[in-house]
Amino acid sequence: MTEDRLHEGVRVERFMRMGEPPRSLAEALRKLVWIVPWLIFLSSPVKDLTSGHHSAAADAAGWVGFVTFVGVYLAVVFRNMGRPFSGRTVASLVALLAALAVVLCLALGGNWIGLFVYVAVTCGATLPLQIAYWVIPLNSLTMLLVGRYTGVTGMWNLLLMVTLLGFAMTGVRQLVRTTVELRKARATVAQLAANEERLRLARDLHDLLGHSLSLITLKSELAGRMLPDHPEKAAQQVADIERVSRQALVDVREAVTGYRRPRLSAELAGAQVALTAAGVTADIPAEPDLTGVAEERESVLAWALREAVTNVVRHSGAGRCTVEVLQRQTLDGPMLELSVEDDGSGGAGNGPGNGLTGLTERLQKVGGTLEAGRVRHGFRLVARVPVGAAARVGSGA
Repeated sequence: MTEDRLHEGVRVERFMRMGEPPRSLAEALRKLVWIVPWLIFLSSPVKDLTSGHHSAAADAAGWVGFVTFVGVYLAVVFRNMGRPFSGRTVASLVALLAALAVVLCLALGGNWIGLFVYVAVTCGATLPLQIAYWVIPLNSLTMLLVGRYTGVTGMWNLLLMVTLLGFAMTGVRQLVRTTVELRKARATVAQLAANEERLRLARDLHDLLGHSLSLITLKSELAGRMLPDHPEKAAQQVADIERVSRQALVDVREAVTGYRRPRLSAELAGAQVALTAAGVTADIPAEPDLTGVAEERESVLAWALREAVTNVVRHSGAGRCTVEVLQRQTLDGPMLELSVEDDGSGGAGNGPGNGLTGLTERLQKVGGTLEAGRVRHGFRLVARVPVGAAARVGSGA
């Protein structure tokens, strides 16, 4: 299971990837949605240009400066979400924004003081932190001086807001950077885990088959030399070859079965990812107590969890899912109990499907039981396996 895809490719993640360029036009538009609402502070300059208080030449120059300012701001901030400009280009564009803010405010009046908000946001979002920590207060001071010169009232409140917005954007930028680094680290860990699993598989196959194949080769050579003069001895060598090869086949099958056996802790982690990506609020334990539980029984519970979570994601329409793994003392002895409960519909079927039927058979083979059905506010599945003593084989085994 990966971040972007659930069991069997049921659903693909549709959320934006922080700190990465858009993968499609739709994602580019969604990223713009995060930027465009902040243009609300530009309502005052637009109102000023449409009020008729200035001459035609001043209005024309104001519109040119306004469009240039908005275009530069959107370009810098949008590109910073994926493929940012070079440091020198960013510095030049931020300086251009600051210059436009000062010139437009001085030329057209205090209604344009809100431009300094965008200068602060751009500084916090794009400049290196060491530089942003100095430029943001400098931008606020410049705004204060320009506002005093143009007669803007309430400058101290605006000064506080602009400064806090600038520093808040530095925090958002750090959050995005951390998210990107965590994504890369997770991909690296997954790759290292895959490489380690390949090495383990190679070592196990060598240990399993190295001796057997060497013995088969040796006995084949002996049988070839004995065949003309000692057919009875050659037949004995051939019989030994058959016995060794059969044992090697059994060893390989057992090894493959072990590789394919799911672990409950891994399935719990996978369930958390699957439910969260499907928009279901998940309440899942981190590390269950598996003391005294045989691997075969743990594997059956892992299959039960996978089946239950798949049903929740595919069919239930649930908004919340709770998973519990507890050891209980019952009349039949200690049991490890897996409970999966959701607040959905439980699907449209009128009876148990193939998944639950196969799961019941798996549990019966290890002496376990399965209960599944609707509850007051949704659907609940409970699977139990014995702890400690050998499994009591059920009638369905």
